Amino acid sequence: MKIAVIGANGKSGSLIVKEALSRGHDVTAIVRKADAKVDPKANVLVKDLFQLTYDDLKPFDVIIDAFAAWTPETLPQHQTSLKHLTDILSGKPNRLLVVGGAGSLYVNPEQTVRLVDTPQFPDEFKPLANNMAKGLDQLKKCNDVQWTYLSPAIEFIADGPRTGHYTSGGEQVLFNSNGKSHVSYSDYAIAMIDEAEHAKHIKQRFTIVTE
Repeated sequence: MKIAVIGANGKSGSLIVKEALSRGHDVTAIVRKADAKVDPKANVLVKDLFQLTYDDLKPFDVIIDAFAAWTPETLPQHQTSLKHLTDILSGKPNRLLVVGGAGSLYVNPEQTVRLVDTPQFPDEFKPLANNMAKGLDQLKKCNDVQWTYLSPAIEFIADGPRTGHYTSGGEQVLFNSNGKSHVSYSDYAIAMIDEAEHAKHIKQRFTIVTE
């Protein structure tokens, strides 16, 4: 399978590249700067996300969007970047898998209260979570794009272990048998490449938790 990873030099993107390569896929790292550190076994395309065209993405079966923005002035790019990608992939067969956030997950079965709206959610992360949630809302309206959005558990642990064991769900926050909601970046990468290979959540958001 030919897989492209946008933001391949980031924390999640680099582990997704590593996981895809370990399974024998043909992986291209799409990065904004020529000096970005990427796995030497990956192909490299140096181009800004907002400059990508369909001709750039056409060769790939799956495009994984691991774009990240953290500063107040760039947070809206979580919406505009997805709009750009869905615009150029509209009506096309290529699949778009998105590294999403947990803040938009629901905390109740009725799906009326999101994690970001609960009193326990840290104020400093609300602008990021809200921008990512708006991006997901836009994505859900894209009926002509083969998209999938993967939300992590509440605790998304960058240096956590690679266990290879996770449980998946839908729109609601998941907890494991110990009452914890966490997943490592490495296990998240496993779930992302599992989805790339098996396509179980076309035009859906799903979430995972480490057991």
